[in-house]
Amino acid sequence: MNEPSAIENTRPEETDMPPGTPDHEPDEPRPEDEGHDLSAEFIREVRESIDEGDGTHVRSLCEELHPADVADLFEQISDDQRKALVGILGQMLDPITLVEVDEDVRDLIIEAMSTGQLADAVSELDTDDAAFVLEDMDEEARLEVLAEVPVAERLALLSALEYEDETAGRLMQREVFAAPAYWTVGQIIDRLRSPEELPETFYEVFVIDPAFKVIGSVPLAQFLRNPRETVIGDLVGEQELRRIPADMDQEEVAYLFEKYNLISAPVVDRGDRLVGMITVDDVVEIVHEETHEDMLALAGVEAEQSGISGSLRATVSSRFSWLAVNLFTAILASVVISFFDATLEQVVAVAILMPIVASMGGNAGTQTLTVAVRNLATRELTAANALRIVGRETLVGLINGCAFAVLMGCISGVWYGTIGGGGGAEAGLVLGLVLAAAMIINMIMAGLSGILIPLVLQRVGADPAVASAVFVTTVTDIVGFFAFLGLAAIFIVG
Repeated sequence: MNEPSAIENTRPEETDMPPGTPDHEPDEPRPEDEGHDLSAEFIREVRESIDEGDGTHVRSLCEELHPADVADLFEQISDDQRKALVGILGQMLDPITLVEVDEDVRDLIIEAMSTGQLADAVSELDTDDAAFVLEDMDEEARLEVLAEVPVAERLALLSALEYEDETAGRLMQREVFAAPAYWTVGQIIDRLRSPEELPETFYEVFVIDPAFKVIGSVPLAQFLRNPRETVIGDLVGEQELRRIPADMDQEEVAYLFEKYNLISAPVVDRGDRLVGMITVDDVVEIVHEETHEDMLALAGVEAEQSGISGSLRATVSSRFSWLAVNLFTAILASVVISFFDATLEQVVAVAILMPIVASMGGNAGTQTLTVAVRNLATRELTAANALRIVGRETLVGLINGCAFAVLMGCISGVWYGTIGGGGGAEAGLVLGLVLAAAMIINMIMAGLSGILIPLVLQRVGADPAVASAVFVTTVTDIVGFFAFLGLAAIFIVG
């Protein structure tokens, strides 16, 4: 009969506290609130303890925190407190924290760490995470750290850093579990149980030939179901193994993982030899990073300067350029308006209603643009179906334009003909029809520009997420003003 577990032996009456009693004293700040974020009270307690120089209390508060929560804590305190916290935590600072923290804060933490401490941290990380930490350091500082890293890890890191940024080679971890095709399940199990260092996380055994080329893979779940004498090569399935070239862009890697539902994949060099592997947790980071960059790019914000920890000068500089472009496009729209100054002087209602046309077009264009950029990123919008999608978005713009044209045409006609302008029913009807026609034209143009501009930008090699929004807004503003003022000049004034 099996021994009962420790959990089974624990009875409520044997403890000092009744079931459900919180682990923390009532007056002690809880590290996390219900949303799993650090509570404001906890952060305040840490700040005060750092300022008071009470390192013992700071360590007691932080000792049970997950590295990701420690990273959040670093981002919530001041620069001076960050430097102090690095010294207080010392060896308690989990190396994973350097991976989780915002880039600007990571630079400051690295600056506050000693070379030996940083070398120890890098040695404990997987090669992909270690390369991520080292890549932004200047060459001299990086070499100083690598000089104190054990030779095997140093060579692996130098090899990883040779690959271009945002490629599979930089993303992969070089620690990988592989076995020759002639090995048996028993031999592999014995190797797994040996003192030999293994990858921290892996989901399958890669089967290789004598030239270290990948023949296939065997999922651990399938591998463990077979007898010890089974040859691993006989377990390789017929399904094609997706090999990732080391120089493949990380967006392409994420696309392959999503399309083929991969959990892990081998990374190969130009000679098709196994050099590492990429796991799904790495891909989740890519998807988050790329989505984050695209979302910010649509607003003209650089991802590097989007965090709350970025310096004031760098943030202002990064946003100024796009605001300058927006100013130029706004001047173009103003030039179009200036062509119709006589119309505006004679019919005040035109000036009042004019922003509605441009605003509706701009919002409609942004909607289409957002969908287009996302579909381009996920490969759902391609040259093969582009014509059909352009036609659909044009039809959407036409239908929405007609619907809002009827609504605003009636409102503006009634208002101008009776209440607001007193121009009479006929004048109100003409103004309503002009506004309706201009809105239909601009909504159609919004749909067209929202889909065509990102397609054209991608075709010429530009990033659609970065530049599309400015062009779409410019088109809808200019077309909206020109259509409304032009029609007003013809049918109302002229």
